[in-house]
Amino acid sequence: MTPGEWGLLLALSLLWGGSFFFVAVALSELPPFTLVLLRVSLAAAALHIVLRLAGLRLPGDRETLVALAGMSVLNNVIPFSLIVWGQTQVASGLASILNAATPLFTVVIAHVWTADERMTGGRAGGVLIGLAGVAAMVGVDALRAAGGSLAGQLACLGAALSYAIAGVYGRRFRAMGVPPLVTATGQVTVSSLLLLPVAMAVDAPWTLPLPSATVMAALLGLGLLSTALAYLLFFRLLASAGATNIALVTFLIPVMAIALGVAVLGERLEPRHLLGMAMIGLGLAAIDGRPLRAVARRLGRAAP
Repeated sequence: MTPGEWGLLLALSLLWGGSFFFVAVALSELPPFTLVLLRVSLAAAALHIVLRLAGLRLPGDRETLVALAGMSVLNNVIPFSLIVWGQTQVASGLASILNAATPLFTVVIAHVWTADERMTGGRAGGVLIGLAGVAAMVGVDALRAAGGSLAGQLACLGAALSYAIAGVYGRRFRAMGVPPLVTATGQVTVSSLLLLPVAMAVDAPWTLPLPSATVMAALLGLGLLSTALAYLLFFRLLASAGATNIALVTFLIPVMAIALGVAVLGERLEPRHLLGMAMIGLGLAAIDGRPLRAVARRLGRAAP
């Protein structure tokens, strides 16, 4: 990836890193399906305003609408519902480790379904090193929690698999000539329409008390920052960098969450955090390839 694409990936990891915090706050007063519906609905409303200001509109042809529907199911409806419900069953640290399996799934799926994102030794090794780095950073306590709800763990893994499929599936929008803003708006709009009857049937949200100001603020952060803005960056990066590269964001999300805790909440940076960050950095370098090739060239010149 180019330096600009790496910058977008870091920004995306910051936005999605905050989503775990926003979800944890909102779940204290809202049931899962209602929370997911409010998340995508807020994002859709904001993106429709941006779309109008940009002078664009949603396409009306059948091919694009079907593609947007498929993307909304794979990238929103299934993974959002699974991971939000999963966070009611397992600790957030374990959920982040399971979510970091996304690049591993993506490497395999992209190898099978694409011609230009083939699996290499460096890419596969880098993914495994990065996944181990996430586990090291989150800590032993999260791994010990693996004895908890099996259903919750499978839900988080199912979300990671759905994200991986969505990353590969979403490559088609560039070939179709659909701009990232249109794709992001269409995706969350269709997701809102699909989730509305589910939330109404399962949660009966009209019977719930009005959320507190804290939960309302968390919903705004979740909908506007971690969804609307995040998906603008996601589809722009997907079009230029590919599915495997964009899936690496799940390695960086725990890094950003810990960095935010240190910078904003005054939390302490522990040795395991530094070890995990170093392993993630090494994994990303192996996947990118250029840093390791540069070291090899230097060693080769120094050897004589």
